[in-house]
Amino acid sequence: MSPDRANPPETSLTREFLAALTTFGAMGYVVVVNPQILSVTGADRHALIVITALAAIVGSLFMGLIGRLPIALAPAMGTNTVFAMAVAGSGVSYGTALVMVLVGGIVFTLFSASRLREQVVMAFPEAIRTGLQCGLGLFIAKLGLMGGGLLTRDGHFGDLREPSVMLAGAALLATPVLLALRVPAALLLSIVAVTLIGLFVPGAHGGALTHLPAAPVQMPPWPSNYTFAFDFGSFMNHLALALPLAGYFFLGDFFSATATLIGVTRRAGLMNADGKLPNARAAYLADGLASMVGSCIGSPTIAAYVESATGVETGGRTGLTAILVAILFTFAMFFWPLIAAVPAQATTPALVMVGVMMMEGIRHLDCSKLENTVSAVLIMLLTVTTGNLVIGLAAGSFAYTLMALALRIRVAPVLLLTDLLLAVYVALSALTLHH
Repeated sequence: MSPDRANPPETSLTREFLAALTTFGAMGYVVVVNPQILSVTGADRHALIVITALAAIVGSLFMGLIGRLPIALAPAMGTNTVFAMAVAGSGVSYGTALVMVLVGGIVFTLFSASRLREQVVMAFPEAIRTGLQCGLGLFIAKLGLMGGGLLTRDGHFGDLREPSVMLAGAALLATPVLLALRVPAALLLSIVAVTLIGLFVPGAHGGALTHLPAAPVQMPPWPSNYTFAFDFGSFMNHLALALPLAGYFFLGDFFSATATLIGVTRRAGLMNADGKLPNARAAYLADGLASMVGSCIGSPTIAAYVESATGVETGGRTGLTAILVAILFTFAMFFWPLIAAVPAQATTPALVMVGVMMMEGIRHLDCSKLENTVSAVLIMLLTVTTGNLVIGLAAGSFAYTLMALALRIRVAPVLLLTDLLLAVYVALSALTLHH
């Protein structure tokens, strides 16, 4: 037997379907939240809803058919924010950002077929990985607070005299309670509840906060404006920004896939006797191919969702769980008018809670070593204050490298190459800003 394969687990169609239903309930919020994040790019929100569902369908099918694991995929929280920041904040086109995702997916796919994947994961210090994860978590939470009106753009607390702001604040306090009580699909329930209450709450511009569509079920519009919308010329003209971000999309997906695959398969008892991932090469391949195909339909990086662990708890053990999740997302796509009616206040709790859950990685940070604390905090601080992940990563990476060299700690060549690319980006950004 190949060391990459485990014995086929015992399961049944009923158990796999219940697992798929549970997983879909836990991660279904992505169909609402991902378009909300990407809408700052100026892209059509209706198209973004369909793109999100299609990405989840493609990714979950690939993992089910190729990786044969009970893990669902969808546009990644964190990298979707970086994608939006690149388009809205750095002035590159949506098509340029899609090329970055495509390049990252190609590199990921090539690495998935090699034995270099473990070496690349280990090359980046835990402090930088933690800083990236937590920094993005804080920034996602900030977006949620701003979307709900609880935080103004100039950094002040929202006006609680506004009923919509009060509703967002109440939901923000209630949702963690649901999560603490382990209520199934807590984030999805909070989105639905706020949307329904919004029918009776006045919005900022008069009328109800939530406007229900006349026809809640419709044929989803094909996102033709975003299909194969690659802008290779602009990508080449923005190499100083494009290459570090393409590298981030690759590394972010790589680290996320590794953590999720290990966590979910260990929880499901699917680990091999020697502690290796089952079908590891095929699972990584499925993840990389999903991002490549996803970029062709207009989606940011597609990644494995840790919410798949909820399905594993219900009995999911095979790729059939992921395939059934894809089918459920197919049905959800036909309800896009209802999804488009969800107000920003309804996504506030979900975004903030996703950000909070991304902070769990901080427990891996060894704060007894100054080089770890300084680099991680710089990444978090600059990412959330400037809204520019690359600047945050540059500050943290430079600080770690310099301190490591001073302390005679070995620095991996991959990190030195990253520092070089980031230095070029920072220099060209400074020249552009002061031109």
